[in-house]
Order: sequence, then structure tokens, then C-alpha cells
Amino acid sequence: MERETVRDQVRRIAEEARAASGALAQTSADERNGALASMAAALRSHAAAIVEANGCDMDAARKAGTKEGLLDRLMLDEGRVEAMAAALEDLVALPDPLGAVQQKRTLESGIELQRVSVPLGVVAVVYEARPNVTADAAGICLKSGNAAVLRGGSMAAASNEVIARVLHEAAVEAGMPRGCIGAVTLADRAAADELMQLHGVVDALIPRGGAGLIRHCVETSKVPVIETGTGNCHVYVHESADYDKARAIIVNAKCRRLGVCNAAETLLVDEAAAAGRKPTGRPSTLRPTWPCAWSAASTRPSAT
Repeated sequence: MERETVRDQVRRIAEEARAASGALAQTSADERNGALASMAAALRSHAAAIVEANGCDMDAARKAGTKEGLLDRLMLDEGRVEAMAAALEDLVALPDPLGAVQQKRTLESGIELQRVSVPLGVVAVVYEARPNVTADAAGICLKSGNAAVLRGGSMAAASNEVIARVLHEAAVEAGMPRGCIGAVTLADRAAADELMQLHGVVDALIPRGGAGLIRHCVETSKVPVIETGTGNCHVYVHESADYDKARAIIVNAKCRRLGVCNAAETLLVDEAAAAGRKPTGRPSTLRPTWPCAWSAASTRPSAT
């Protein structure tokens, strides 16, 4: 039998997801939540295999001279696998995103128009060297009734392959259609570009990473791209802030993990707070509109 080309393999994975998407869209919230719970349990039961595969990725990355910050993004241990499983369980607790009536109006003719949330179909996610994103993206897609095609960075190929296989098998055993979670783990960089050309098979593509990755996807893809920002995470300290709580939030926001994309990059301190003046008690007219870092009560970083 002839060896599959990169193009053939990427198309096969995407077409399997396409075939699964119709049945997946018809599943109930309880069925999808049950699958997510099974996926979380499978991550826990296969934690040793996931960590072992990640060890291979880490060894290769060290030999390639990868910087410590990127190695930290790549590394998985049992604690981080547990955080991946817990994040899937957090999705179970969220309300069903499907079937919600977002707008409703009656025309003069008496016809009623409604805008109801439905799945997109097949969602491709292209990301870099954080293998936990494999579980995050697969879980979010399944929760919203979408089949997922995942393309992580080649640095995490072994980790991503095992994680995606564990999640897919658990989802299928829980009643989800085969092909609902696919992973393109080929080392060839052309694989991501091939995925971006599958207009009509893939319904939307989401790049998750740095500015270079996002720009490449926007400029290369024939599939509609949901473009995200590269982020600039701020922490703002208001004059009325509790000093000890603010300090804990600031330290947690930056020092918990330096390499993640939601680590704080900018600290904004109200002049009164910086000067150590006591709060005036008056309502502030300042309303920060930027995203803040995790709260001090957070037990794990948010999934980015």
C-alpha cells in the first residue's frame, strides 16, 4: 500500500471529523457532559503514559537547545495532567451553549424570527508548544457540539498524539461519534498549511499562539479564521484596594508560571495607591476595561 502523503493524511482526519459533526450536533447536553466526564477520567487513568510521551518531547527539546521558558510551557507532570482533567470537569458544570435563543422578534407579517445558537460544524485549532491546549480545545469543541481537528506544535507531537488518542477513545466509548476529535501530529510544517486549505471540509479555524502564528493563519488560510489577539495582560491596583490582597494577586499573576500567555505583563497602580494614601470612600470613576490576571484564590491558571 502506498504511503499516505501529508495532504492525504490531513484531509482524511478532517473528513472523518466532518462525517462525525452531523451526529455530534444532534447529541444532548447530558450526553456531551457525560463524554467530557469520561474524558477527564481517561486523562487521569492514562496520566503515566501521557507524562512518558511528554518526556520524549522534553528530551528532544532540550537537545535542540530550547529555552527554559518554552520548556516550562511544554512540560507535563501528574499535577498538570490533573489540571487538564479538572478543566474538562469545569466545562461539565457550564450551561449548555446550544439551543439558546439569543434574539427574537416578530415581523409585521406575523412571522417570528429567532437567532438560536448552533454548532459551527468542524473547528480546527492551530496552536504551539503547550500540550494541555489539546485537552482544552477538544473539550470546548465537544461541549459546543463541534468536531475538532487539532494541530499542535511539532515540539509537543508525542504528547499531543497520546492526549488526543486518549480523549477520542473515551469520547467514543461514551457514545460520541468516531472522528469527533482528530489530531494532526505530523512533524512536517506543511501539515498546518494543508489544514488551512480545506475550505468546505473545515468550517472555522482558530489560531492560538503568538502574533506570527496568527498572522500566518490569517494570510494563508482559505478556511474562515476566528482571529484572536496576542494579549497584553494587565493588573490594575485601585486606590481602595486591600494591600495584602493586591500584593498576592500581583505575585500570583506573574510568578505562578512565567511562560504562559496569560501571565501579567503590565502593572498599573493608581497614583493614590502608589503614594500610600488611604481610600477616600468615594466611588471611583476609573473603570479598567482590560483583562486582569487570575485571582489570588485561583487554584490553577486559566486555560490558555
